Amino acid sequence: MADITMYELPGCPYCAKVRSKLDDLGLDYDIIEVPRSHSERTQVEAVSGQTGVPVITDESTGVEGMPESDDIVEYLEETYR
Repeated sequence: MADITMYELPGCPYCAKVRSKLDDLGLDYDIIEVPRSHSERTQVEAVSGQTGVPVITDESTGVEGMPESDDIVEYLEETYR
């Protein structure tokens, strides 16, 4: 199990942006696909307080439920580059 977990919806362009950055940096990560219906996204809501994706957690740095693709990409660049 990787330290980084990403919550995503297949086909989401913002999720693809984060996944691309994770891959560019050569990071290991786990993916959790969320349901299409926001009302069914209880798992991502539990970690982030909201139902939008992408969201990441990073056990190695204590990040729990970071939303917003631009913020996630910036965090990954600052932390892992």
